Amino acid sequence: MRSATCAIVRTAAASVLIAQASLATAQPDADALTTAARIAAEGIAIGSDAGAGGDPQTSVAQPVFSAGRAAEVTTSFQPLLGPAGDPGGYRAYLESRGITFGLISVAESYTNLRGGLRRGSTGLTLLDLDVDVDLDTLAGWTGATAHATFYQIQGSGASRSRVGNLMTVSEIEALPASRLSELWFEQSLFDGRLMLRLGELSADTEYMVSQTSILFTNGTFGWPAIFAANMTDGGPAYPLSAPSVRLKYVPSRELSFQASLIDGTPGGGRPDSGIDPQRRNPNGTRFPLSDPPLAIAEVSYAYNTRPGAPGQPGTVTLGGWHRFGRVDALTPDPVSGLGRRVSGDSGVYGLIDQTIYREPDDPNDGASVFLRASASPGDRNLVDFYLDGGIAYRGLLPGRSDDTLGFAAGFTHISAAARRLDTIAAAQSSSPYPRRSAETVLEATYQVVLGPGVAVQPTLQYVIHPGGGIANSRAPEGTRVRDATVFGLRAIARY
Repeated sequence: MRSATCAIVRTAAASVLIAQASLATAQPDADALTTAARIAAEGIAIGSDAGAGGDPQTSVAQPVFSAGRAAEVTTSFQPLLGPAGDPGGYRAYLESRGITFGLISVAESYTNLRGGLRRGSTGLTLLDLDVDVDLDTLAGWTGATAHATFYQIQGSGASRSRVGNLMTVSEIEALPASRLSELWFEQSLFDGRLMLRLGELSADTEYMVSQTSILFTNGTFGWPAIFAANMTDGGPAYPLSAPSVRLKYVPSRELSFQASLIDGTPGGGRPDSGIDPQRRNPNGTRFPLSDPPLAIAEVSYAYNTRPGAPGQPGTVTLGGWHRFGRVDALTPDPVSGLGRRVSGDSGVYGLIDQTIYREPDDPNDGASVFLRASASPGDRNLVDFYLDGGIAYRGLLPGRSDDTLGFAAGFTHISAAARRLDTIAAAQSSSPYPRRSAETVLEATYQVVLGPGVAVQPTLQYVIHPGGGIANSRAPEGTRVRDATVFGLRAIARY
């Protein structure tokens, strides 16, 4: 009897082990099927048209969401609402006639934990309405499209009131306003290889765009601080735009050329008046046309984007800009010692976006890096050199394929001419006056996608020498503004 009992126990144990082995084998199969179904629904990202800035996607770590205008955010929470997602069927009706729209809401809070001008919290909200019209579908106009972007901005920014830095803590920081951002018409020719765009445009949607860096919330990882500091009125970038003509030529899927001629004063009026350009053009409905123009051009090459390519995909971009007309030099006339004006201003830049790892069982997850650099003449500009770079990983945590983790750093160097002016000011001042050198920002962030069209994103920034090392006006002894530690939390929803 005992041997029979032992036999029964051994048989039962064997059955349990076999069942456990079967479950262990079935679980990976189930996970693999789930992953395969998700990838089939998503499509392969690399080589698609979803790359930020209007180029083929080469960064596997390009995030699902970004408040940066260059991003291609397409996910929406409408399906979660069922029939209530399109009350009256108006959205479907418009889409059938070639009119589509997207509404993005961004709400964020930043707290300066230590250093900077002063500690404390600020809050910002941005409501972004984008309307696209396919004129071929609407009116039978082949290759023609139109676009409009409107902003509603509320709140205050951390850089202006808390930190005092050059590399703006948030890329949506702006003065409260309801404003028109973009309004343009585009004609596509020669099977889409040549595109002419006319209207009110923002250059930050297409130039100096890194598909990896749009994850980060600091504004410099979108429109770099060297552009914002050196171009008149901060350049044609959020929240300002300017009348422009843009020509883009795409001879092959991998190669593209683009150039724009833009009114050089987005705020209009007199830049030397001391009035903030956002106040000179408070609603974006002032369209300056008589100012010296700004020309900007770049060439971009995407490689290893086709299936079966031997290496990892990436993008290399080279570009430059030139502001015509006369500008004030920072260095005085060597003979008279008086201020002088020089002919024009300019800058050159380059960037590389490189995927360095793609998960073998999910080609839409992995790691990418970016590196960007720019330089401008130091005799007429506050900033003469800029460098940033970072790494991001999408889908690092199991079961979180749409989440993205990233670390980045930016460096803004104050020109020698500006530092000489600081030396002169210090010699003439009766109180201590610091000499600026450079500003550095470090950012760590993690974007959590909660569902279609909804995400939250905590971020931590550390700013070294805010403003390049400016004096703190709140400190009677005239010491530098201390390094700042800033924590932020952003919520994004798109309809």
